[in-house]
Amino acid sequence: MSEAVSPSPDQLYRHGLRLLLAKDVPSWVALWAEDGVMEFPFAPPGRPARLAGRAAIAAYMRPYPDHIDLHDFPDADLRIHRTADPRTIVVEMRGVGRLVRTGDPFDMTYIAVVTVENGRFTSYRDYWNPLSLHDLGTDFAGSSR
Repeated sequence: MSEAVSPSPDQLYRHGLRLLLAKDVPSWVALWAEDGVMEFPFAPPGRPARLAGRAAIAAYMRPYPDHIDLHDFPDADLRIHRTADPRTIVVEMRGVGRLVRTGDPFDMTYIAVVTVENGRFTSYRDYWNPLSLHDLGTDFAGSSR
């Protein structure tokens, strides 16, 4: 009997992006370790800076597709850098789509430091731009991000 091979961090990350584009948030959350931690180092006051555990991450992400309709993470803007730690990658990417409430374009660049263990996300530090909050509208920016 052969042992299942866990995906590499970059394979898991790319799979996660496909799930987000498919608006399959429950399957994206299922990629997380039960005790995974998502952090937002640049979170402004009143916004979460740290989500501890899969349940907290699920609650945070659940309304995302109701506010941001992602259309693409363009390959030309997706760069995945391996680090000295084989469990950790640094990702540069761009998400494009539209804001559901207004129909306005959504276009944001991200840098993330992601650690994967046993085929699950265990740490995700999302260095998103908090200055873009005004573009997201108060419904999502004020309550869920």
